[in-house]
Amino acid sequence: MEAVLAAVDMTVGLVAVAAVHPISAVQLGMGSWSNLASVAMELNGWRGSGMQMSSRCTHSLHGQTHMQLSLRGQMQDDMSIKWRKRKKHFFIISHAGKPIYSRYGDENKLAGFSATLQAIISYVENSGDSVRLVQAGNHQIAFIMKGPIYLVCISCTEEPFQALKMQLELLYGQMLLILTKSIEKYFGKNAKFDMRPLLGGTDVVFSSLIHSFSWNPATFLHAYTCVPLSCATRQAASGILQDVVDSRVIFAILMCRHKVISIAGAEKATLHPDDILLLSNFIVSSESFRTSEAFSPICIPRYNSTAFLHAYVHYLKDNTVLVLLTTDHNGFYHLKDCRIRIETVLNKSNVLNEVKTSMLNAGLHVEDLPSDPIVQSSYGHQQHDKDHKLAVAARETKKDIVGVGGPGGLWHFMYKSIYLDQYVASEFSPPLTSHRAQKSSLLRAYQNLYSSMHIEALGPHKMQYRRDRNYILLCWITQDFELYAAFDPLAEKKLDISRVGRRPKH
Repeated sequence: MEAVLAAVDMTVGLVAVAAVHPISAVQLGMGSWSNLASVAMELNGWRGSGMQMSSRCTHSLHGQTHMQLSLRGQMQDDMSIKWRKRKKHFFIISHAGKPIYSRYGDENKLAGFSATLQAIISYVENSGDSVRLVQAGNHQIAFIMKGPIYLVCISCTEEPFQALKMQLELLYGQMLLILTKSIEKYFGKNAKFDMRPLLGGTDVVFSSLIHSFSWNPATFLHAYTCVPLSCATRQAASGILQDVVDSRVIFAILMCRHKVISIAGAEKATLHPDDILLLSNFIVSSESFRTSEAFSPICIPRYNSTAFLHAYVHYLKDNTVLVLLTTDHNGFYHLKDCRIRIETVLNKSNVLNEVKTSMLNAGLHVEDLPSDPIVQSSYGHQQHDKDHKLAVAARETKKDIVGVGGPGGLWHFMYKSIYLDQYVASEFSPPLTSHRAQKSSLLRAYQNLYSSMHIEALGPHKMQYRRDRNYILLCWITQDFELYAAFDPLAEKKLDISRVGRRPKH
């Protein structure tokens, strides 16, 4: 963070800012950027001789700039070396520059830094542009503006801008889930309105969501995943949920951790996968829901961002939780009666026990996939059998064996059904491990693949094949599904494509 956070005296090379004018491209001169640097200098000790800005459309400036960053308030905790060296920061600030949330550090001690971010945003807006991205060395600073609320991510994780933008959108959605979009009217009455008291105690919710960006594919696939269950078991759960949905119960959701067991909704009422993600994160990260049944106002941003629903939340067994959503603020006892009916049926049909067993033991493993004839003929029956036995043994003994996996060198895959808004992913099997760093690395590779396939200006794309030193990545997108797969880096391209060509049936 040294190059970005004005923490030590050093020189930053070329700084590029991507900006978008709402109607047409506007080119800012070097004098304007000198004024912008002066504003930043006054607020937080930035000294600059200019910046380079490139418009998203047709205009650009070419030149070199240096910004001398100086430290103000050396004894503050938020300016410590440890804080600056964090690889990824998230900030929420108001249009008046007041800090609302920071992933790291004390918001009270980040007032000066928040004002600097606000000054940069405001100056660009006053010039007719909206700032989207700043690149400083290996750091990226991504911005999104939501009325009087600004969200900023500073990252050196090599994630694409599209991924950072989606993460900021989810962070904003999580805030709306807690407060609704109606919070904006308070800024109309008082530009210096302080939101922090309204968000008191929710830091753990935001932190949990941000952490999920490193392990949960749902954060960029816009899809949810389900607990693996037999058809009869899921039908038993779905049937009783549908029975309680009426004019007073809009949604009934049964989940286990971040996985869905079943969802039922009133007529014409649907839940967006991002809403399911934000709702599950809010519930799972809040320990208070585990202690007793709860009845809490909750906003579902994609359903209605301006109003609260009321959520009845109750943990049935272990990590299995029931959520009932209603518009009736006096509906607690009705929803409690519905919960008793649901719990009785789930216990009689043994659903809860099967969910627990599934969460402990179920999961797709690439080494258990059947071999295709083309793969067997090229890869060899004996070699495949040997690798299969090694992979199964490694899984059972929790050891990592290099060079084994599924048929044709398949190491991992994710499959998304576009019609169902659901995805399924294989478990991490040798040579991949469940180690956090390795999971994050592969997820980031998928994320880059996803972003490159969904760039509107360059797409739409149907297939991409990418090889690096860690693995071969393959993506295939049709109107029905999206498939992402990782292979042994030494695998043959022909076998990789033939492997994914036999897609799962759903």
